[in-house]
Amino acid sequence: MDSLSVLAARLGQSLQAIKAQVSTAESCTGGGIAEAITRISGSSAWFEAGYVTYSNRQKILQLGVPAELFMRVGAVSQDVVEAMVQGAQKNSAARFAVAVSGVAGPDGGSPEKPVGTVWLAWGDGEFLYSQRCHFSGDRDAVRRQTVERALQGLLRLAAGENPQQG
Repeated sequence: MDSLSVLAARLGQSLQAIKAQVSTAESCTGGGIAEAITRISGSSAWFEAGYVTYSNRQKILQLGVPAELFMRVGAVSQDVVEAMVQGAQKNSAARFAVAVSGVAGPDGGSPEKPVGTVWLAWGDGEFLYSQRCHFSGDRDAVRRQTVERALQGLLRLAAGENPQQG
C-alpha cells in the first residue's frame, strides 16, 4: 500500500471512530484527494462528497466562493481556500472538509506565487485553519505532496489537533 493509501486508511479509521464524514474541495489536485480516499474499501461510510472546481466559475457556482475574491486576491489564496472549505461543508453537511488551490506548474507561476505555491484549508464546522505551502518538483510531485499534506491535516483535525502542525 502506498503512502497516500496508508494516510487515507488511517483517516477512515479515525472518522469511523468518531462517526464523522469528510468532503473535499479541490482545484490543483483535480480530485486527487478524493481519489486517494475512495481507494479505501468502505470509504462510503465516511466520505461524503468531492468537489473538483478547477475554474473560478465553478468555485463560485459549486462552492459559493465570492466572485470578488478572485479579482482582489486571486484563486491561489487564503481567502479562496477558506471559502471553498466553508462551501464544501455547507453543501455536503460533512463535519470535516479540506480545500486546495495552487500552482502545480510547469506554467502559471508569478513572482508572488511561484510554481509549487499551494494554499490548503481545513474546517471542522467550528474552526477554520489555512496554510500556505511551497512544494518542489514537477507537476506530479507538487500535486502528490498537496494530496499528502491535505490528508495529514485531516488526520490531525479528526484527532482534535491543529492541522497546520507538522
